Amino acid sequence: MTSGKRLLIVWHSRTGATGQMVDAVLAAVAPNPAIHIVALRAEVASTSDVLAADALVFAAPENLAGLSGAMKEFFDRSYYDLLERCNGKAYASIVCAGSDGEGATRQIDRIATGLRLRRVAPAIIINTAAQTREAILAVKHLPDADLARARELGSLLAEGLALGIF
Repeated sequence: MTSGKRLLIVWHSRTGATGQMVDAVLAAVAPNPAIHIVALRAEVASTSDVLAADALVFAAPENLAGLSGAMKEFFDRSYYDLLERCNGKAYASIVCAGSDGEGATRQIDRIATGLRLRRVAPAIIINTAAQTREAILAVKHLPDADLARARELGSLLAEGLALGIF
């Protein structure tokens, strides 16, 4: 099933948008038998999961212009144990936001810089345009164009891993 290449997705989703993006990445990577893919909710992902991976995807919603609490807590609990242990590891990110997404993306990038991770794809920011309380809390259903961006990311990561680029 695997040639030793492992892609880890650490994710959090509250209203479904980020979960749909993760599912789209999984669907794109799954047909590649050279890649072992692991998707873990941020609440259960650990330092050892990150260290065992060859490439990483961090996927989370943006809440109040920053990372969601569960994703931030993952980084809070694992950051110091990862320092100097994952230098150069490939990463990508997906942020689902009601409007901007830049704050959460900047947070991920600052953390990744501290860990000496290497961004291998542009950040994907999905704008759900949720601006009212009801829209923000509602279950999300993303259009195929957004999901296609996640499938492209999954394909890129799978090919890069299979070819030994990351």
